Amino acid sequence: MNETDKYIAAFPDEIQQRLSLIRETIRQAAPEATEKISYSMPTFYLKGNLVHFAGYQNHIGFYPAPSGIEVFQKELSVYKNAKGSVQFPHNQPLPLDLIGAIVKYRVMENMAKKN
Repeated sequence: MNETDKYIAAFPDEIQQRLSLIRETIRQAAPEATEKISYSMPTFYLKGNLVHFAGYQNHIGFYPAPSGIEVFQKELSVYKNAKGSVQFPHNQPLPLDLIGAIVKYRVMENMAKKN
């Protein structure tokens, strides 16, 4: 069991399922990315931090960097969001297609980095 597995296992079943869905969506959108815990959250890394996600009592936090929020602001406007984060409430379906699109954008962005 890796660190991300342990992180997810610490939550109630329903939240574990939602976290696992987001994790799998990110994996599919960024198969080359590696997983680690950073800032006490599951993090996908590819030439730098790609995205983070975290479980909370009432929502899942998704952290695709400010650029990931900015580019998808219209689609994310229905969710509580800030400069680099968005909250997906537990009482709503997860927007997995949108999450995948944001991750693919972040992959493109990170792969364009010089180093």
